[in-house]
Amino acid sequence: MTDPLAPWPSAAPLLIALLPLAAGVCDALAAEGRQATQASDLALEPPSINTDPGQQYADEARDVNMVIGMDRTPGGRLWAAWVSGGDSELAYFVLATSDDNGTTWSKPRLVIDPTNAPSGLPRRTLVGNLWTDPSGRLWLFFDQAMGYFDGRAGAWAITCDNPDDPRPTWSPPRRIWHGCTLNKPIVLKSGEWLMPISLWRRDRIHASTERRRPTCDPKAIPPGFRDAFHDLDPERMAHVFASTDGGKTWVKRGGVAFPRFDFDEHMLVELRDGRLWMLARTLDGIAESHSSDHGRTWTAPKVRFPHINARFHIRRLASGRLLLVKHGRIDERTPQRSHLTAFLSDDDGQTWRGGLVLDERPGISYPDGFQAPDGFISIIYDRNRYSDAEILMARFREDDVLSGQFTSPGSKPRILVNKALGRAPTR
Repeated sequence: MTDPLAPWPSAAPLLIALLPLAAGVCDALAAEGRQATQASDLALEPPSINTDPGQQYADEARDVNMVIGMDRTPGGRLWAAWVSGGDSELAYFVLATSDDNGTTWSKPRLVIDPTNAPSGLPRRTLVGNLWTDPSGRLWLFFDQAMGYFDGRAGAWAITCDNPDDPRPTWSPPRRIWHGCTLNKPIVLKSGEWLMPISLWRRDRIHASTERRRPTCDPKAIPPGFRDAFHDLDPERMAHVFASTDGGKTWVKRGGVAFPRFDFDEHMLVELRDGRLWMLARTLDGIAESHSSDHGRTWTAPKVRFPHINARFHIRRLASGRLLLVKHGRIDERTPQRSHLTAFLSDDDGQTWRGGLVLDERPGISYPDGFQAPDGFISIIYDRNRYSDAEILMARFREDDVLSGQFTSPGSKPRILVNKALGRAPTR
């Protein structure tokens, strides 16, 4: 019988034998990390801006439409942006214009369709927005990443000084920071510009998000892809960036890590008492946080509005009222993305009036828009991205919101902006 008090045999020979294997594993892990970083660095290269899109971007060739945003230029032209290719690693931007208040729309006038990496890993442009700044310059914000999300991505911008011209010209792409901007900046009473940028959390890192028709072999993810950019983990939240020089430079000011995060898609409002109000998309509804120091620090977030997990829209109108566009009644979480409804607040969001249903059908989502100088409000949204593939617009006045009906002369629901007519490819 073995003496239980006898000393164990020396483990040194075993440890010595395992050292080369351990070193090999460490070297392999280091190599995987370098490979992932190198692959993701391709997203740091500016994409080409295609101002003369060919037939491959025509309505008949595209099979998916997802809203990005819309704005109005000083000359009255409407610019709309949407995503084709899919809510996936295949995404690319398409822009069109209207010179008759949205009654008719041009063919695609601008496309951002990044090329793939030499390895075949897709490089995509998925989210962003359009914004006309106080000088009349038009901004297009877009993000870029390898695969669906590489852990870093990047918020980019191009600008146009002549958006009403027959042949508008755009600046070279400029990368502002990591993450993405999905909603418009705001201008404070002080003249500062504040821009929302979200750096997504690690559970969004993968090559493909397509559940309906997988498009990217998970093996195409470079080794170590999911473990890259851990240095950015403390920054994964809804950020506020500030510019005091008309958008020439942007500085990170503060942010909020919302519990039950789902893409943030946060928006900012300056309240009459000087505080900032941030609203964000979460799994539990529309959450809120406040800042009393121009966005440097924020209160603990909490859910403010019941809401299905989806994008919403809020903005200050010329009247001083707030406009909120969400799914369902102000106190309702709809079971699906339906009943897109507009509300007004006279007291900075404490209470809400009206309730104009812009579209009651299922499969509608992602409202964005603007108010024109004549008081008309235009809201763009999408319907059934993968089947009907429609981009639609509603035009209305504040009185319509209060009455709950499209009664003002010129108001109209369900204006067709674009419809993708192509068939989804077999994969």
